[in-house]
Amino acid sequence: MLDLKDLVERFFLYIEAESIEIYNEFSFQHELGLFLRRELKGYTIQFERNVSYFSISTQTIKKEIDISIFNEDKSERYAIELKHPLNGQYPEQMYSFVKDIKFMEELKESGFTKTAVVVLVSDRPFYEGRSNQGIYKYFRKEYQVYGEIYKPTGAMKDKESIILKEIYNFKWQQLEDNKKYFMIEI
Repeated sequence: MLDLKDLVERFFLYIEAESIEIYNEFSFQHELGLFLRRELKGYTIQFERNVSYFSISTQTIKKEIDISIFNEDKSERYAIELKHPLNGQYPEQMYSFVKDIKFMEELKESGFTKTAVVVLVSDRPFYEGRSNQGIYKYFRKEYQVYGEIYKPTGAMKDKESIILKEIYNFKWQQLEDNKKYFMIEI
């Protein structure tokens, strides 16, 4: 069984050692995928694979998996969702983190071996700020995501929500260039 946490930690060490710039979400996905292909022999690494490819019959909150990893007979299946927000919208982006966690929960329940969410940020308001209420409390104060989390802005504010089945603890990890990341493995 693959250790996704170890692979992601080694990826961040690698990009820092090689001075590889991650400048948007696509470059994040691309560089991690290339790293995984180099590291994992006997596995297929694919990008933006539709969940239907894995014969998932239930409805999921999202349809495309950022990075899929699987062996030849698909007896081992892994999914990784990535976020690298660059345009502010902090509470909405935090809500999209939660949506990715829910998606990974659903894939795990549908038979995936392991799933993970990896979030890479460059802006301090994701992990530090004056308000630690509402959606901010999960990412700035408690460092765990759980329960029913409501959409923080827009027309569906406090009406739309995502319910997580488990409690997911995480820790912000410091990188160079004032970037931080966290990973939640499911």
